[in-house]
Amino acid sequence: MKVGIVCAGDVELEPFLPILNVCKVTERAMLRFYEGQVEGIKVVALFSGVCKVNAAIASQILIDLFGVNMIINSGTAGGMDPKLEIFDTVISTEVCYHDVAADILTEFHPGMKSIFFEADRELIELTKVAVKKLRQEGHVFWGRMVTGESFITDEGRQKINSEFTPLTVDMETASIAHVCYVNSIPFISIRCVTDTAAYSGIDNFEENCAKASMIAKDITVALLNELGSK
Repeated sequence: MKVGIVCAGDVELEPFLPILNVCKVTERAMLRFYEGQVEGIKVVALFSGVCKVNAAIASQILIDLFGVNMIINSGTAGGMDPKLEIFDTVISTEVCYHDVAADILTEFHPGMKSIFFEADRELIELTKVAVKKLRQEGHVFWGRMVTGESFITDEGRQKINSEFTPLTVDMETASIAHVCYVNSIPFISIRCVTDTAAYSGIDNFEENCAKASMIAKDITVALLNELGSK
């Protein structure tokens, strides 16, 4: 088993580096891949850079060059559901794009049955086991995430909520799930909330990013521990 961990930004990756027994660092496509072990599991971790294409590039390289056979997306997100508070965490059950026409992926390649990329069911169940053993700040929810090419503040929030009713929004998850779908490998996303409708804007994201990233890391590592003990 070899697990790819994709974070969008350097702050989201940073909590993993002290615990990653790095054997090798490889640079490809202007990205730096850290290869080692966490909880006895072979891991390749990196930050891809923000946006869908950057995340997709990183994910495909993880599969083609490093031979990972599952990908975990760890990091932060904006809370869309009113029940979410800062430092709550959402774990994906399904993911879609909020800025791609509904028929693009169903009528054309890759001919999906719906617009949603489903997270791996076994990984979902393992996260539930892992979370029960943790004492992390905030609550953990499982549900729908949406992805698009913009940071959502007040503008656009109502439209996305009415069309998709997501728990969170971000700029990478669906593209990572998309790459995993066409390569037939398991995927799951673990994202901690940095901003909400009540506390919106880039300032809240920046203020809360480091702490939220640490929370997401802790749950990701707990999931790796469950994978290692199977």
